[in-house]
Amino acid sequence: MSTLKVDAIRHNSATSDAITTHSDGTASAKIIDVGGAQLSHRNVLRNGGMTVHQRGGNTTGINNTENYFGADGWYYNNGGAGTVTLSHETDSPDGFSNSIKVTVTSAGTSSGYAQFYQKIEGQDLQRFAKGTSGAKKFAVSFYIKSKVTGNFVLDLYDTDNARSCQQIYTVNQSQTWERKTVIIPADTTGAWDNDNNASLQIYWKVFAGDQSGTLHTTWQAHTTNADRGVGQVNAIASNGDYVQITGCQLEVGDTATSFEHLTFAENKRRCYRYCQRGRHMSSCLVGTPGTYYFTRANIPLFTPMRATVSGTLKAATWNSNRYFGYKTWSSETNVTAAPASVTFSSGTITGVPDILTVNLHISISSGSSNSPLPSNGPGSNNIYPIEYYDIELDAEL
Repeated sequence: MSTLKVDAIRHNSATSDAITTHSDGTASAKIIDVGGAQLSHRNVLRNGGMTVHQRGGNTTGINNTENYFGADGWYYNNGGAGTVTLSHETDSPDGFSNSIKVTVTSAGTSSGYAQFYQKIEGQDLQRFAKGTSGAKKFAVSFYIKSKVTGNFVLDLYDTDNARSCQQIYTVNQSQTWERKTVIIPADTTGAWDNDNNASLQIYWKVFAGDQSGTLHTTWQAHTTNADRGVGQVNAIASNGDYVQITGCQLEVGDTATSFEHLTFAENKRRCYRYCQRGRHMSSCLVGTPGTYYFTRANIPLFTPMRATVSGTLKAATWNSNRYFGYKTWSSETNVTAAPASVTFSSGTITGVPDILTVNLHISISSGSSNSPLPSNGPGSNNIYPIEYYDIELDAEL
């Protein structure tokens, strides 16, 4: 006699048993119950496994400054909490490859704040039905590793309606990866705008010096920042202290599911909506020698971007600090001096909010010793191919 084994996936602990045996000897199984969520694309956060890091490198000497990126989509800010290094790490729990980490290099005072956080577009939050009678709970799960143990605060802030909610979780073991699950209650007040602006900010507190407020364990009108870190241990009090996180997931429901791993390619496409970095080919019109020459490039986007783009023409450290190179039939003239002007302009189509095209305009003094007209070219008022070595485009929230 053969036996059929049914594995039932039950994500809502409040429901009845997943497998029911009937009097006639048959059985029925509830295959899935996720409280209104879906099986795929459950994670509202992007790059939760910290695998994409287009900006590259680590940032040292952060002190009383805002909004550094440790990985695509992930901000870190530090207000009066000493001097730290923000790094992208390969140290991670089993099944993951990367994390982001903040490490103290010079301890600060007992006031201030420090936190990792991510901003989320309103149109990606409609599944929570916030502000309606059918509002859903928020299930947040993540891995954390900290040298300092104790109570930490997870903080959700509704920027559209100035409402916030916080919950405490505990790091039990020093310098050990631990998985945490935090459930945030539903909120029937304050619907989120259905647009491409930031409606929710979710904070992993690292330090909160002001403990004078009252923690909002249910959604309430936001009063002061002091309310949002009460009970938070100072996890960066001494030199060498550190906190790192990865495997971050935000989903609908009252139970956190396992982390939704995406392919690297799909994860990077999601990140391209907010940041793109690459090399591009175009052409330039050489003006009259002795004044300026100009180039105008249309930059093909890897995917449409969220909003108006701010761009940076970077000196490529991997290419001897070159900004770009003019090409002729037989050689290339590399430009290492910063251009006189660099302007990026974004283009869209009426009724389509995403940015579909980006143009780059630059001008360079042709009298500059390290940006001359190509010596073996056809002269002024002609077209030359040009390669831009490293362009970063940002449409971050």
